[in-house]
Amino acid sequence: MQIILVSRSKKVPRTFDLAQRRWRWRLAALALAAVVGCGALGAALALTLSSPRDRALAQIHQLQQQVRQQDAQLAGVRKDSQRELDALAVKLGQLEAQSTRLNALGERLAEVGKLDPDEFDFDQPPAVGGLEDTAGGAYALPPTLDASIEQLATQFDTQQAQLSALQSLLLDAKIDSNLKPTGMPAAGYISSYFGVRPDPFDGHSARHTGLDIAVPFGAGVHAVAEGMVTFAGERSGYGKVVEIDHGNGYMTRYAHNSQLLVRPGQRVRVGQLISRAGSTGRSTGPHVHFEVWYRGRVVNPLAYVKNHR
Repeated sequence: MQIILVSRSKKVPRTFDLAQRRWRWRLAALALAAVVGCGALGAALALTLSSPRDRALAQIHQLQQQVRQQDAQLAGVRKDSQRELDALAVKLGQLEAQSTRLNALGERLAEVGKLDPDEFDFDQPPAVGGLEDTAGGAYALPPTLDASIEQLATQFDTQQAQLSALQSLLLDAKIDSNLKPTGMPAAGYISSYFGVRPDPFDGHSARHTGLDIAVPFGAGVHAVAEGMVTFAGERSGYGKVVEIDHGNGYMTRYAHNSQLLVRPGQRVRVGQLISRAGSTGRSTGPHVHFEVWYRGRVVNPLAYVKNHR
């Protein structure tokens, strides 16, 4: 097969013999180049026309995925924060309930201790003060929950201070109460009172300096207040006697005992057994002769034995 190319100019026509391999390769290469050129031109044209839109769509799709991931993370954080807030709210409620119980306890203690209600008003915070801050610094207001917790912590500090002061007062009151003669030294009945009475031996008027408490022989005699034993032995008329110094000017005497169970210098507690009742000394039968002395003078024990600690 031959291809003859004729030029319009009066040149000699050119003849291509396709039977020759050289020309067939050239023609195939030319056709392939034409095809590749057309494909490249089409691809370039398609890329020029469609690439910005596709890139924009791809970027939008990527951003949407990031937004979805961030939204999921935010939901997790919000859920965790809500759980923590719920736990803090529950804890805050428990602390407020505890604060209410502390207030009730403090008021009850103040009532039991017979303290001035104006001195321990647990509904009002104690008065405080201080210099004004002239620096002019601005302080950000805390969130509501933080403010509630801070207020509750301050309230606990106030209650702690009030309860500590109340405890000190009650302890002081208890110490004073323990040192003051209170109650009967033995379980019996009063057979003779303080004051002038007929003497049981001669019938003449005589001053009785204590109370006589009739009890069975050997009955326990107990200290009516805390103190130090200053005497334990025999005294004329009293028989076997125990004397206890309670401080604050008080001294008590327990006479006509059959047996002494304490020694001088021994510290005794309230209600401690100190002797056994008997009829030693000037006595007509087993009983406890009980005297109360205040600042060196004997006083009527009746008000003390009728009092309750």
